Amino acid sequence: MKPSSWPSRILFGIVVLFLAFDSISHIMAPAPVVEAFTRLGIPMSRAIALGVIQLACLAVYAVPQTAILGAILLTGWLGGATAIHMRAGSTPFEMIFPEIIGVMMWGALYLRDARLRALIPVQRAP
Repeated sequence: MKPSSWPSRILFGIVVLFLAFDSISHIMAPAPVVEAFTRLGIPMSRAIALGVIQLACLAVYAVPQTAILGAILLTGWLGGATAIHMRAGSTPFEMIFPEIIGVMMWGALYLRDARLRALIPVQRAP
């Protein structure tokens, strides 16, 4: 087992669990989600569609053969979340949290996929 496999699995698990919880909460629409949608100016009539889209992107990310495509799709999703929070004047943590999830998502892939490490080499300074 490669040394990077456990950190990759842990990061991957955190990202998948969080995004699955988030997308399912959009579909189920409990009171905190309704409040957040209202505060962010998103119509509740869009909640189910948003949850399904997020679940679809997450499914693409969860399959090893399509994980990079899923990460690209979810990067767009998380960028949109950041923009909505910035527009709504959310707290700094709410604005940066999607970026944290994105870094964890790509970090998990970077540790797991040699092709990605070859594409984006991280080298120590001489």
